[in-house]
Amino acid sequence: MLIGKKKDKSVDIPSASLSDIVFLLLIFFLVTTSIDTEKGLDLVLPPPNEDIVEIPKKNITNLLINAQGQVLLDNEIVEIGDIARIIKDKIFENELLIVSVKTDKDTKYETYVNVLDQLKKADAKKISLAEPDEE
Repeated sequence: MLIGKKKDKSVDIPSASLSDIVFLLLIFFLVTTSIDTEKGLDLVLPPPNEDIVEIPKKNITNLLINAQGQVLLDNEIVEIGDIARIIKDKIFENELLIVSVKTDKDTKYETYVNVLDQLKKADAKKISLAEPDEE
């Protein structure tokens, strides 16, 4: 009886249907992935040709963000983390309160978004976004 050496068989992975499998996986992940709609800034802007309404000064609180990232609330420097608490107290005292947010042209976007997040935490619904001063 002759026992022959077994020949090593080369094992190849068939790649003919690889593109079909990748395409099906792509479709599967696109269909099953959900998009979180809570992300981003939820701002409702007024129509462009709306009449200018005069608002009493007692119903406006000014919030200025300077180029160094400092926040001034009614000309007093406050920490960004304290904005929600302070604005919530002010809204409790005056339900008609409008927060006027104004930035410097060199303010970092991250600081601006952090301030808007704090206003959202304070449940401030009336926010006025003022344009930065041109120098």
